[in-house]
Amino acid sequence: MKNNDTHHTQFDHNKPKNDTSSTTIDSRFNQTLKNVQGLLKGRSIPGKVLLTRRVDPTDELNVLSPDYRRTQSAHETGTSDRINTILDEDVQNTGKQGNTANVGKLKSSNSDIEIAAKEVQRSTIGARATDSARVMKLTKELSGTTVILERLRELAWSGVPPDMRPKTWRLLLGYAPPNSDRREGVLRRKRLEYLDCVSQFYDLPDSERSDDEINMLRQIAVDCPRTVPDVTFFQQEQVQKSLERILYTWAIRHPASGYVQGINDLVTPFLVVFLSEYLEGSTETWSVSTLSSQKISEIEADCYWCLSKLLEGMQDHYTFAQPGIQRLVFKLKELVRRIDEPVSRHIEEQGLEFIQFAFRWFNCLLIREIPFRLVTRLWDTYLAEGDALPDFLVYIYASFLLTWSEELQKLDFQEMVMFLQHLPTQNWSHQELEMVLSRAYMWHSMFNNSPSHLAG
Repeated sequence: MKNNDTHHTQFDHNKPKNDTSSTTIDSRFNQTLKNVQGLLKGRSIPGKVLLTRRVDPTDELNVLSPDYRRTQSAHETGTSDRINTILDEDVQNTGKQGNTANVGKLKSSNSDIEIAAKEVQRSTIGARATDSARVMKLTKELSGTTVILERLRELAWSGVPPDMRPKTWRLLLGYAPPNSDRREGVLRRKRLEYLDCVSQFYDLPDSERSDDEINMLRQIAVDCPRTVPDVTFFQQEQVQKSLERILYTWAIRHPASGYVQGINDLVTPFLVVFLSEYLEGSTETWSVSTLSSQKISEIEADCYWCLSKLLEGMQDHYTFAQPGIQRLVFKLKELVRRIDEPVSRHIEEQGLEFIQFAFRWFNCLLIREIPFRLVTRLWDTYLAEGDALPDFLVYIYASFLLTWSEELQKLDFQEMVMFLQHLPTQNWSHQELEMVLSRAYMWHSMFNNSPSHLAG
């Protein structure tokens, strides 16, 4: 408590007396810029508050990402003062380096900067919610007669307890209806529809398929054993057969794209989450042979429909030439150039194109870049973003890339290619992932509503 009181006193002492003066606005502008630079150098907001305590890497809910649009409660006021003090100290420390040349990079109205600063502050305050309080809110929301999806998104963004994840994901994707009275009937009908599709398209002899369909099925059969190869669960023959049925049925039903390599990765989080309703313990100990064929078909159906819902919002990511991904890679390059010009310049000088490493990130939604044990937590945030996900991916991947800003600037072309193909994330815990999401949230708050920031 003494530390908090001290911070509070320092903040009150340093706080400008006239918030409407141009000097104060200029300092807020500089503060926002310095905070971004500070994040890249390890000086951390909003992550500073998030990462002050030691966490158990296996506990998905010990560290929380920003719960956006959260209101500030009375007991969180002290936290707000501490955050503001951290900001002031960071600006003072960075300002001593005379690093003012970059101020011209970010051009926006003064009101934009103030809004961004408030959003970042509010996101950090929201992250102070206790695990138990958030679980109680999720439980209450999910048990209601009608789920308020916007409220569910706010709660799910910061991570969902494993036992609540299947129900939450079905709701967030719009597969299960918010009205509990209709939910069971809708799921039963959709699962039967999937079975009909499997019978109609998959359970056929090759003699009744076209050449293109035979080739597509063969490609899927080749890719399934390569899916998440470091997790032994996915090497089970029955699991690979389920993946094959889901992928082939989806591809036949979506002829505009058909099957594209990488979509096989996107099924895996759904498969693990929906199997967790029936299997206990670590995925390494799971065996689907203990489940009835009916249960397996229901799980496959849920995976199929959730995959379909997910890809509805990013259809041009997987059509010919994948223009959606190319567009997002370009946005990523622009965003990195605005946030961290030195690393952007170094990448360009070495002749490395963003498409060479970031294409796989967007194609597989980062599943191949981080330990699989962290994927479902990341996907809580993905699914909570809803229709806004494609644009928010740009901020997540900028934050992910700039985790290694200093290292990248020391590497030549060949070394960067090797480094980015084998990023050192194998020992990551939820702590590192939450830091990536916190930075992404802050940058999104700063830039997304101010297009002039990213103008060429």
